[in-house]
Amino acid sequence: MTRTARLTFLLVAVLLLGAVGTGAVLHAAHRSDLRDQQQANGPTVRAGTVSLRPSTGRRLLVRNLAWGPHRDEIASVPADDPRGPRTASGVKCLRFHAAAGTAVCLRAVHGALSDSYRAVVLDSHLHEVHHFPAAGIPTRARVSPSGHMVAWTVFVSGDSYAGTDFSTRTAIVDTRTWAIDDNLETFHITKDGRPYHAADTNVWGVTFADDNSFYATLATGGKTYLVRGDVAARTLTTLHRNVECPSLSPDGTRLAYKKRVHGASPDAPWRLYVLDLHTMKETATAEQRNIDDQALWSDDSTLVYALPGDYGSDLWTVPADGTGTARRLMPSAVAPAYLG
Repeated sequence: MTRTARLTFLLVAVLLLGAVGTGAVLHAAHRSDLRDQQQANGPTVRAGTVSLRPSTGRRLLVRNLAWGPHRDEIASVPADDPRGPRTASGVKCLRFHAAAGTAVCLRAVHGALSDSYRAVVLDSHLHEVHHFPAAGIPTRARVSPSGHMVAWTVFVSGDSYAGTDFSTRTAIVDTRTWAIDDNLETFHITKDGRPYHAADTNVWGVTFADDNSFYATLATGGKTYLVRGDVAARTLTTLHRNVECPSLSPDGTRLAYKKRVHGASPDAPWRLYVLDLHTMKETATAEQRNIDDQALWSDDSTLVYALPGDYGSDLWTVPADGTGTARRLMPSAVAPAYLG
């Protein structure tokens, strides 16, 4: 190869490498522009002060899932403008609920070799006042209407309710004394009117009626049951079959829950139902998609729940009486709590 040929070859190689590098830079810039555009089209999230104290107007608190520096922080929006700008608290939680100036925040504690989890009780300023170790991956959390009682459920093994190869642990704490029942499976069970004992019991999804009474799900023998719990007596009593993750209405007359329906996929078995506690009549809501969440009542007639979304989960809403249609309430959010 002549000297001229070698120079020509080298020049062509340099030009090709330059073109490849320029293309890579442009491609990365394009992806960055798209990402910035997607974030720009998402909700506005700004740092600020979030409080559980009464204020002018009703508010909705959520775990913010919008991409950016405030992802996973508890954020607040006016309840009548759920798609409006969010105020981020700086407090990160995996699961969250609040009522009457008390909040429970289930969070990860990142270690050098593995993560652990804890349940943190927060005051009205979202400051930690007490915490407890949590035995596994957070999945459900609730505060009683008075703010005196908090409950949480974690997966001790497994990470889904869809199959049978999972184990949960549910705890209840009295925030006035910090007394804890750290495993509701030790409560005395009455099933179908008779004392019941079994090694395969699982309890999850507490919803409080008051500071002593609650409802939850009991699983045993391959079936699920709605149970009424009594904290002082340490008892669980079955009321109805095929009920998971119940949520009591503000007036205390109905429970929203997810129900396994015949013919559904084993990976997506649930639909959203409402149970009248006086008549035990079930009503299917207009939401026809699979619901794997503990729904929340925004008022006595409307349910709020999470469904998969572009950035994790979106919040949806549907009437509780079976009428109407489901509609998206809020993008990129999960774990709602209404205040005021």
